[in-house]
Amino acid sequence: MNASTPEAASAVPDIGLVIVGDEILSGKRADKHLSKTIELLGERGLTLSWARYVGDDRRQITAALRDAFAQPGIVFSCGGIGATPDDHTRQCAAAALDRPLVLHPQARDLILERMQDVAKEQGLPYEPERSDNQHRLNMGVFPEGAAIVPNPYNKIPGFQCQGAGGGTVFFLPGFPVMAWPMMAWALDTHCSAWFHRQRWVERSVIVFGAMEASLTPLMERIEAEHAGIKVFSLPSVDHAEYGRHIELGVKGDEIGSLPAFEALKAGLLAFGAPMGPEMVR
Repeated sequence: MNASTPEAASAVPDIGLVIVGDEILSGKRADKHLSKTIELLGERGLTLSWARYVGDDRRQITAALRDAFAQPGIVFSCGGIGATPDDHTRQCAAAALDRPLVLHPQARDLILERMQDVAKEQGLPYEPERSDNQHRLNMGVFPEGAAIVPNPYNKIPGFQCQGAGGGTVFFLPGFPVMAWPMMAWALDTHCSAWFHRQRWVERSVIVFGAMEASLTPLMERIEAEHAGIKVFSLPSVDHAEYGRHIELGVKGDEIGSLPAFEALKAGLLAFGAPMGPEMVR
């Protein structure tokens, strides 16, 4: 699958998220990308298939990116694309792809333009050859063959690459104010052919007085008899309204999920499990 021409793909791909940063794993900062990614996808009729957190460790980041590139799908990677010693994502992307790092010409121009903007704002002379400005050009060093992801916040671009296995990864900054509009741009520019192709819903019912283990055969039967449907079970022991219960349901496309849900309820009735409110999301 080519992310720039998703129209060629007939099936909606898996969409993943890689979040990079020691500060997330240590609790110094709380992750905001997961919930926002789910929101941005949901607005477009898409769902998140998986998410992965890694620290600022080149071995772990490279392994995560190799996995992302190895299978067809779309992945967003947030964090670690700066040019300080604790930023490793650009180098790990090159290692995962087995490609050299090169200064992207369009990224170079955008970074120089940003330098000019900052100098003008501060009333200082524009000095692109100054050592700190030369260092900033490292933020435009990407794996060979990469394409840029525009950054409307400060013009410093992210980048995108496709692996031999068909996986396309969009590399975004860790800062939400930059990453989220860049993610929205990537979705709207490269993934619109998949928007709202199917309306996915969850249909569930509150079940009282039953144990998950005793309901497992019913759950397995529903999945086996209804292709494309997933059954889920969310037990609770101290719910403020329902007390101890299980929220049991199915999720899938709007049409196919309905007969699966009816079969699930029929199975619960045969089992003798008391049922409460039903929900559709």
